[in-house]
Amino acid sequence: MDLFFAPMSCSLASRIALYEAGLEANFHQVTLMTKKLADGRDYLAINPKGQVPALRLDDGEILTEGPAVLQYIADQAPAGILAPATGTSARYKLQQWLNYISTEVHKALFATMFNPASPPEAKVFARDVLLPQRYAFLSAHLEDRKFLLDEFSVADAYLVATLNWAKPAGVDLAKWPTLAAYHQRVTARPAVAKAMSEELSLRAA
Repeated sequence: MDLFFAPMSCSLASRIALYEAGLEANFHQVTLMTKKLADGRDYLAINPKGQVPALRLDDGEILTEGPAVLQYIADQAPAGILAPATGTSARYKLQQWLNYISTEVHKALFATMFNPASPPEAKVFARDVLLPQRYAFLSAHLEDRKFLLDEFSVADAYLVATLNWAKPAGVDLAKWPTLAAYHQRVTARPAVAKAMSEELSLRAA
């Protein structure tokens, strides 16, 4: 497998999932502003959407969209390590969380706040109105549990990737102690710490 990623973006979740699953993959860094790979190749020739993650499977097929990539990786791992079995109610709850993080957190909040083309009032609304609502909902769910589901899953890999963006967006995660504790707990996992360390070093280079 080949994972196309941008350091500390949403594709971090896919790297975390690969490490948690103990799966081998080649990693290819994408510069999202130019849509170029490190070797100068045109990323749009691989993924016309121009976004990350993209996962090239062993048969050459390209899989895109974070929730789909995460579930594919989970299904290559030993059963139950990163996702409940397909067709179970728990699997639909996983999909529920992946969709919520993708639409209500990733896109509604941070895509708006980080997009240079977003009007200033849209950025403020996302940060000061929408984000507190979303974080309150997540905090209530995590109040008496370690993870989004009963065990660590690819949904946690995705959520922690988005929580990493709070500080760069000017959001103090300490205002939501449950989420701050969750973030600290998840980032202490060896696979998560390894993935983050590698991508932080790439971003700093």
